[in-house]
Amino acid sequence: MVSTKDFNPEELKARFNPDGSLLRREQMIMLEMVTELDRICKKYNIQYFLYWGTLLGAIRHNGFIPWDDDLDVAVMRRDYKKLLKVLPRELPNHIVLQSNDTDKNYFYHFAKLRNTRSYIDEGNYDRYFKERGIFIDIFPIDKTRCWLHMLSEPLHGHCFKILRTSKDNEASMRKVRVITWINRHVSFPVLRFIAKVSFGKSVMCDYGIPLHIAHDMDDLFPTVTHLFEGVDLPVPANSHLILQQLYGDYMQLPDLSSITGHVQKIEFYDE
Repeated sequence: MVSTKDFNPEELKARFNPDGSLLRREQMIMLEMVTELDRICKKYNIQYFLYWGTLLGAIRHNGFIPWDDDLDVAVMRRDYKKLLKVLPRELPNHIVLQSNDTDKNYFYHFAKLRNTRSYIDEGNYDRYFKERGIFIDIFPIDKTRCWLHMLSEPLHGHCFKILRTSKDNEASMRKVRVITWINRHVSFPVLRFIAKVSFGKSVMCDYGIPLHIAHDMDDLFPTVTHLFEGVDLPVPANSHLILQQLYGDYMQLPDLSSITGHVQKIEFYDE
């Protein structure tokens, strides 16, 4: 681990994401998408906040972590359902919503916004998706218990096993679509009912998302704003505690020599 005081922002930017680099161009497209999301959420009074590495970048770097090639936001499930309804009619033409309802082969249990003027190859399950552009992730969060959340993982995880081991892409996707439908409409609603009648204020990413870190609602809401690439965007009420829960000593930089990105290939198209 390296202390942030050993590097200045200009050095990190010059090393990882200088202006004009592929990564910086990708980051600017993601920034445009989250700015559109912010506009829409304000219009419909939907609370969301920067999450995971994007939150870390906001607090530690006032923007993207210099080597980061994704952007994550979170929203309470009740607002998530509302958001997915309004996004298609509010987004500009070159940004589309990707969810279980808009892409029949999309089997994740969170949504993405995709930029249609680009293409990325992450080298894994995205090869089955209809939309393949630069994206931001929108994670639903909900009240639950850790043991309930962990029950959801094998229910969804079987989809990945099928896609890893099957040689027949179409047959495997048919199985995955069936499992995804059962989880969305049967398995996960049952888990939500159990969580609803239990006590507690802890929330975490919704079922089917393999991230089990629980937060107290009072540490998330009401959100406040923080500067992110020159734009004020919402962050949790107690970002310090949330980042400690996620990363421990989050102001320390990792070993910079070991950093690799998620994306294997990226293309940009003319408007």
